[in-house]
This record gives sequence, structure tokens and C-alpha cells, in this order.
Amino acid sequence: MQIRIKKLKENAVVPTYGTEFSAGADLYACLEEDELTIFPHRTVFIGTGLAIEIPAGYAGFTHARSGLASKKGLAPANKVGVIDSDYRGELIIALHNHSETPQIIKNHERIAQLVIAPYVHADFQISDSLSDSERGAGGFGSTGA
Repeated sequence: MQIRIKKLKENAVVPTYGTEFSAGADLYACLEEDELTIFPHRTVFIGTGLAIEIPAGYAGFTHARSGLASKKGLAPANKVGVIDSDYRGELIIALHNHSETPQIIKNHERIAQLVIAPYVHADFQISDSLSDSERGAGGFGSTGA
């Protein structure tokens, strides 16, 4: 599948896949400076310098990079970002510092990963009843540890 990308800033880096079978493409910071400090328990908005054209019936989902999250405590503030197929603005990652120490992001550092996936657009209908299931209304922890 081809996905059209527009560079909004000359120094923007096009997403790349780490391996042939990677589900997520790395997104890179596009900073005005050489680096940016994210203080403990703060969120900063980091632009990628890119806009994207996702085909109808698909969405982009931004996820944390496991190394950045586990080693530096940096992960998207909204956990998983959703990019709708009709959005044409800059891809921006709200990166949150969960650690107790300031963390540095360097220009062109990989800050998140983008997964393109199909979705179903549901037709929600009001009903007086729902079908029975084995689980029923059991929630939070009802299926065991």
C-alpha cells in the first residue's frame, strides 16, 4: 500500500520501518533546535514536519516506541493516537515524561511509531435488549487475574 506523505518542513524525516516485518513505522522529531528537554511529569508536543494522506477505510495509530518508553520513560500522553483518513495537518506527538528526571529528545530522534490499519465505521442503533453472552456484564477483573 502506498501512503502519500507531504514534507511540511524541509528537514522532516520520512517514516521508516526498522525491519521487513515491522508493523509500526518510526516517526521522527522535527525540531527547530538541536534538542528539546522534557521535564519530569510534563508533556510536550513534538512535530514531525509531515502531513499524511491515509486512504478511506484506514486510520493511522501512533504508539510508543518500546525502547524510549522502557529506558527513558517517554511515551505518547494519549497512549495511542488516532489519525483519521481525512486529517491533513502535521503529525504531532504529545510525548509525556513519566520518569523523575529530565529527558532529552534530539532533532530527528525516533519518538513514536505509526501503524496503518483498517477500521469498521459502525452504525450504532438503540436497542431495548442485547444478546446474552457467557461473560455478561462482568467487567474489570471478572475473567480472572
